[in-house]
Amino acid sequence: MQSFKKLALTTAFAVLIAFQPMAAAAAAAEPPAAIPQPTLGDDGIYRHSWYLESFLDMKEDMETAAANGKRLVIIVEQKGCIYCKKVQTELMVDPKINAFVRKHFDIVQVDLWGHKEATDLDGEVSTERKLARKWRAMFTPTILFMPENFEKANGKSAADAAVAIMPGAFGKGTFLALFEWVQLKRYETGEHFQKYVNDRYWKGKGGRPQN
Repeated sequence: MQSFKKLALTTAFAVLIAFQPMAAAAAAAEPPAAIPQPTLGDDGIYRHSWYLESFLDMKEDMETAAANGKRLVIIVEQKGCIYCKKVQTELMVDPKINAFVRKHFDIVQVDLWGHKEATDLDGEVSTERKLARKWRAMFTPTILFMPENFEKANGKSAADAAVAIMPGAFGKGTFLALFEWVQLKRYETGEHFQKYVNDRYWKGKGGRPQN
């Protein structure tokens, strides 16, 4: 009886040892958790749950972003814009882009034709549509990258304070590269963005990014 118990324990232990690599392989084969897609609002604009909850006071949003250890990005969009949809449903859900943007930036959306009250960095209280016009947003999406703190934007409009502006939607490589270029503050060194793209992608990765 005792020999039978020993045999049973030995067999169970062997099965457990054999199962461990299989379990590890199965776990490794599991795909990573999917990044949630944005939801389409009643205004026709796609929004992500991780975007900044905002009363559209740009100074307040800049200060919130800074308190989060991030910097503010403003995206001007409009209903029916296929390029806005591309940014939200293709680019912002790409795992590499999603991880980088969420780590370093807080995002606020402004409706090109919106009537919600909005306050510019210079203190002007207006509406979304009037601020978008003031910011010379002729295309959607227009993506404005704010300085890292409000002191560098005090007294300026968001457009004049922006360290970079992306007019329209680009491919994943160029899109991510501009977020990197801003986060690294390459604009302070005088490095042209296209040179950064060239050095980062053409030389470093042996190929031009897909625009």
